[in-house]
Amino acid sequence: MLFRRSLFFSLTLFSVLVNAAQVSPRIEAKIVDTLNQQLPEAKALLIESVNINSGTMNFTGVKQVGMLFKDELEPLGFDVQWQDGAEFGRAGHLVASYGSKGPKILMIGHLDTVFAKTDSFQSYQSLANNKAAGPGVTDMKGGDVIIIEVMRALKTLGLLDEVSIQIVMTGDEERSGKPLSASKAAIIDAAKWADIALGFEDGDGSIKTAVVARRGSVDWQLEVSGRPAHSSQIFSEKVGYGAVFEAARILDTFRQELANLGDLTFNPGVILGGTEVTFDDESASGTAFGKNNVVAQKLLVKGGIRALTQNELTTAKTTMHNIVKQNLLHTSATLTIGEGYPPMAPTEQNYQLLQWYSDISDSLGYGKVEAVNPRNAGAADISFAAEHVDMALDGLGLMGSGGHTKNEIADMDSFAKNMHKAALLIYRISQNYPSQQP
Repeated sequence: MLFRRSLFFSLTLFSVLVNAAQVSPRIEAKIVDTLNQQLPEAKALLIESVNINSGTMNFTGVKQVGMLFKDELEPLGFDVQWQDGAEFGRAGHLVASYGSKGPKILMIGHLDTVFAKTDSFQSYQSLANNKAAGPGVTDMKGGDVIIIEVMRALKTLGLLDEVSIQIVMTGDEERSGKPLSASKAAIIDAAKWADIALGFEDGDGSIKTAVVARRGSVDWQLEVSGRPAHSSQIFSEKVGYGAVFEAARILDTFRQELANLGDLTFNPGVILGGTEVTFDDESASGTAFGKNNVVAQKLLVKGGIRALTQNELTTAKTTMHNIVKQNLLHTSATLTIGEGYPPMAPTEQNYQLLQWYSDISDSLGYGKVEAVNPRNAGAADISFAAEHVDMALDGLGLMGSGGHTKNEIADMDSFAKNMHKAALLIYRISQNYPSQQP
């Protein structure tokens, strides 16, 4: 990391160069024109990919989308590999690489959607006012196609050789395979190689924003035990308070001590209590048996934490564990906090990358781009890359609304605009970024 820190100080030079417009307006105009000429084929590729069901657990469909994109990247000169996901219980990932000189850029997409093979929402549909609906059209096959079309345009103009590119399109972003050390290895390895990471999710759906920070997301589970007895004896020295009162104490103390900790939020999403409790993680459902005249013996809570920084997450974990230890009479509790998405913390470098992107947008007549409020952007694969690169920016994909629902609608006006912006960003980086090859 010493090299990365020292490299950042040299980014001041890059900022000066970019602000001094040390790029060719003629070449930038050619990039935009080339992308515009590609639009019909780009839209056809988007439609074809959306019409392939690739719900995370539809391994055949996920790989089919991967092979579709592989066939687009290989003719551009990319070395494209399919990384099988058997080790982590998913279809796998598409990993493509190009070049050996210039700044090293990681471009992140994902192949899977939230819509299962049996879902009724299965196909692309053109709508009025240049809108389009379809499963995964914004989240994030539109972003995947933007990556490919940007690569195609830069290759056509002979500009792609000025950078080194790795593209990672995962097959499990919507439902991560386990262990994460295996399912996210492709992104982490690419990030350790890269200088800059660019993510092509749709952010908060607005073309006027991009993502410099994302909150991490981890799961937690609380198991509480009490002493079963006739309810007439609750609160006595012999029986104590039971599992439900102990769980209520823990959860409300969580609320009191953590609700105002920075940008952290936590949520108990499922709770089951009584004499007997069962829960199935695969179906996210369970059962509880109990009677109103019996003190509850068991209680289970499933929840999640979202934190903007590692410090927030560490503080929350320590606080929660301390609260869980202070048990009411004849009760006990165990808190398990699992692995998950790390925070993509807001950094000065990320804001600098956003400024370059915003300047490009403004120069194209599309207006300035501001940072998304981290509370409006969920966890994403770029979080696994952010801590390993000099700078990272997400939310560069096809914009729209209704993600994860049957009302997922793309604003196709943003399709070409975000291609233009991403391509010019890479071109300017290629001309000015202080890169050092290993």
